[in-house]
Amino acid sequence: MVARIIELAVYRAQRTLAQEEMAQRSARANEATHFHFWTGASGKRYVHSVYDLVECPPLPASNYVLVRRNMHGRPEALSVGRVNSGAPSLNLAEIRRRGAELGATEVHVHLLADNAKLGKLVEFDLRTGQIEADMARFAGRRAH
Repeated sequence: MVARIIELAVYRAQRTLAQEEMAQRSARANEATHFHFWTGASGKRYVHSVYDLVECPPLPASNYVLVRRNMHGRPEALSVGRVNSGAPSLNLAEIRRRGAELGATEVHVHLLADNAKLGKLVEFDLRTGQIEADMARFAGRRAH
């Protein structure tokens, strides 16, 4: 029979650290998998990764939607665009500057456009869809 002496304080500290590390990993995984779908005028839905404007990482050429949440927590698109630079840090700087000008708090990034031509089509579809949504919202307000 083998006996082992365990210091209770050390055991508790190790267990607490392990639990905190698991919670942090889970939080990072949830942040990494936060997505939003935006619908274009064509009716096609485009998946976007959601980032806080300040915490957004440097990005390759991609489409984006600058967003502010309304009082009900719903995302409101402030601008739809595309960054084209081969330097991810320049793309990020452009998005942050534009976001700051508009008062955006989030950036929703669509990374699945395989080339510049497809990226332009996605941008046009989303931008046109957003204009239509804004016009419908405005018409609904005027009717009341």
